[in-house]
Amino acid sequence: MRFTSEQRLDDGVLEREFTLGEIPGTLWTPESAVPAPLILMAHNNGLPKREPRLVARARHSAAHGYAVATIDAAGCGDRPRSAADEQARADLRRAMQAGEPVDEIFESFVGPLVEKAVPEWRTTLDALLSLPGIDGPVGYSGWTALGIRLAVSEPRIKAAGFFAGGYVPRAQREEARQVTIPLLFLLQWDDEGNPRQRALDLFDAFGTKEKTLHANMGGHLGTPWFEREDGDRFFGRHLK
Repeated sequence: MRFTSEQRLDDGVLEREFTLGEIPGTLWTPESAVPAPLILMAHNNGLPKREPRLVARARHSAAHGYAVATIDAAGCGDRPRSAADEQARADLRRAMQAGEPVDEIFESFVGPLVEKAVPEWRTTLDALLSLPGIDGPVGYSGWTALGIRLAVSEPRIKAAGFFAGGYVPRAQREEARQVTIPLLFLLQWDDEGNPRQRALDLFDAFGTKEKTLHANMGGHLGTPWFEREDGDRFFGRHLK
C-alpha cells in the first residue's frame, strides 16, 4: 500500500489517498493515538469513492473514533470500464427510465461486478490491518450486494450496515441466509430505485438473530442526517 497524498481536515480527521496495485482508495483516521476499529465503506453499484454522501459518512465516523476506508473497485470511479460494462449500464438506465423489466440486465451487470470487487476488498483489508493505528474488529457499511458476499466470506467482519437492498443479485439473495453477524438494514420507504417489498423480503431472509430495520420516509437521496449517528452507535456496540 502506497500513500499518495494526505491532509488534516478541519474536524481533525486525517484523510489519505492510497494505491494498492491497481486499486485506488481513501483512508480516514481519527486524531486519537489509540488503535481504531475499522469500517469498510462501499457505495452502491460502483459509484466513485469520492461520492459526496460516502465522504460525509466516512468523515463523520472517523471523527467519532473509527478508521474508515473505501476503494474504487474494477470498472468503478476513475478505473477503466470495458465496452460490455458500459453497454450494460446504458441498458439498465434505459430500461429503468422506460419502466421496463430490469432483472436480467441487472443480473448480467451487478453479479460480475460483485465477483470482481470482493477479492479487491479482501486484499485491501489485509493491507489496512497491517497499518499502525488500525485494529480489529472490522465493520462494513454500504452497498448491500457486496456486503452480503463479504459478510459470508470474510470472518474478520463482525457487524454490517446495509443500504436499500431492492435490487440484489439472486446469488446474494440466497447467501443472505448465511449472514449471521449483527446487521443494521437501512431502507428509504419511497426509494424510486429500490423496490420496497424486495428490500423487506431480503431483510426477512437474513439469517442473523440480531438484525434491525430502519425505514424512513423519502426517496433515495432523502436519508435523514440522524442515521449517521445511529450507524456509529450500532458499530460502537459491536466494534469497540
